[in-house]
Amino acid sequence: MNVDIYRRAEAGHKFSYLVVPHDQPLPEEVTNVDWELRQRGIDVDEASAHLHPYEVDEPGRQIEEKGYAITSVLHQVDEADAREEKKPPAKPGAAG
Repeated sequence: MNVDIYRRAEAGHKFSYLVVPHDQPLPEEVTNVDWELRQRGIDVDEASAHLHPYEVDEPGRQIEEKGYAITSVLHQVDEADAREEKKPPAKPGAAG
């Protein structure tokens, strides 16, 4: 699945990530928050149970249900780890 990745700062020097299908607008329920675009048009495996390093659980299920996937409050990323943000693994068989 081709997606755009957004990030926002949280309390306690942590971050949350939002995964939205590529070129789709941010969902209305999250537009009142300052999201910073981090990566555009990357391929991720929507069938994966966990999208690292964004700490998003079941991205495919969340996108199917809500139109986006988001980091759980229990898995917010520490600021030090967010500096190490890397492109997630590409979907098997996807061109890179």
